[in-house]
Amino acid sequence: MLGITGSVTDRLDPATWTGHAMPTFGKSWGETLVEPHPVDKSPVPVLAVSWETDETAKIWTFSLRQGVTFHNGQPMTSDDVVKTLRRHSDEKSQSAALGALGDIASVDADGPGKVVVTLKSGNLDLPLLLSDYHLIIQPGGGIDAPDAGIGTGPYRVVSVEAGIKYDCEKVDGHWREDVGHVDRIEMLIINDDTARLSALRSGRVHMINQVDPKTAKLLERVGKVSVENTQGGGHYTFSMRTDIAPFDNPDLRLAMKYAIDRGALVDRILQGYGTVGNDYPVNATYPMAPEGIAQRQYDPDLARSHFEKSGHKGPVTLHVSDSAFAGAVDAAVLYKASAARAGIDLEVKRVPSDGYWSDVWAKVPFFASYWTSRPLQDHIYSTAYMSGLPWNETHWARPAFDRLVLAARVELDAQKRLRLFEEMALMVRDDGGEIIPMFNDFIDAVSTGVGGFTKDTSGPLSNYFAPIRCWLRA
Repeated sequence: MLGITGSVTDRLDPATWTGHAMPTFGKSWGETLVEPHPVDKSPVPVLAVSWETDETAKIWTFSLRQGVTFHNGQPMTSDDVVKTLRRHSDEKSQSAALGALGDIASVDADGPGKVVVTLKSGNLDLPLLLSDYHLIIQPGGGIDAPDAGIGTGPYRVVSVEAGIKYDCEKVDGHWREDVGHVDRIEMLIINDDTARLSALRSGRVHMINQVDPKTAKLLERVGKVSVENTQGGGHYTFSMRTDIAPFDNPDLRLAMKYAIDRGALVDRILQGYGTVGNDYPVNATYPMAPEGIAQRQYDPDLARSHFEKSGHKGPVTLHVSDSAFAGAVDAAVLYKASAARAGIDLEVKRVPSDGYWSDVWAKVPFFASYWTSRPLQDHIYSTAYMSGLPWNETHWARPAFDRLVLAARVELDAQKRLRLFEEMALMVRDDGGEIIPMFNDFIDAVSTGVGGFTKDTSGPLSNYFAPIRCWLRA
């Protein structure tokens, strides 16, 4: 039994997944072609057993696992894989995985057991991009019934009460032996931090997500509970829509970046469970992370200068909810205080948690947000920063940046690739709409009766695999 954050607007269609509930439940009933390794993020075969590419990295051939069956009894075929990838790479689908698949020119079956993916410009890291949790392989690609909840995973969906409870049961004879150790998984949506913690301490649930850092150290002393914190690339953000007023003004964006006291947020909000951010979404957990970029400091005078130069008058409104991340409201209040010392009136507007991701996120000009890790720099950039993508929450669009992403995908020289990543980070830091004050540890908590919890740098709750990786001790 899990206690986890979620929303009544959550759906089983993998293309729509945001937040934590759907990826966690989805990885119980669905599988992707590839998974990232928990530690080094190398591609691990799942529904694809192997892959190869040509010298240009444009044409990739994936050999599929044979004998895999969907929960409706149909065998998984190359046609299902082809249609799944085509659906998510179709701009009309508005899939959240479109950024990862946007370079696909064609996807075709090569007999019953192989799929050929042809790219427009080549990508050395395509297998890892296909580990995106939105790319659950569905019967017929999920085109006719995206919300059916039918996959090839170790559990089958039993019942769904959106925003309340999700239930699934173990599949007999599933092909994997390393996952699926309990007979049933139940997931309760508990958005209130205190209620979620109480459910764990009382034994009502066996694990919870998004433990507030302020209570994590206390929780470690309680007994019968283990706090599992993992350093990763997850980060908390205050996000500005760059395509609408007032944040279409680059000076106002810089003013807000210099007006935040990052160290204070890490100390008081993360309580040591994280590190300072620098307004680009990559830290040391990523391969080839930039190392020579100067850390942006809190500078009230420089913030005031940019604010005055922007010409903006009156308050700046920030919409926030603790649904965005644990401690988001408190972080916004601290931000308000540091901005005030720069002469900026930051109005913190607290909004309800339920419906935050559907009604507030990326809809209003300035809002709190959260990003989990991705296996690669390319993955986070091609999901949230390239022009025109559904999950580009700031609507930042720079063709020059897009060209850098494409160039890095096919650059074999390590030093040249590193320089491309550094240039990308600088563009995002100095011109983009994301304020990234801190990288958070993933802080989950489990009952001491739970075994097999694996620290995974790619995401919380063991990169959402905890329900199928863990077991209950006798």
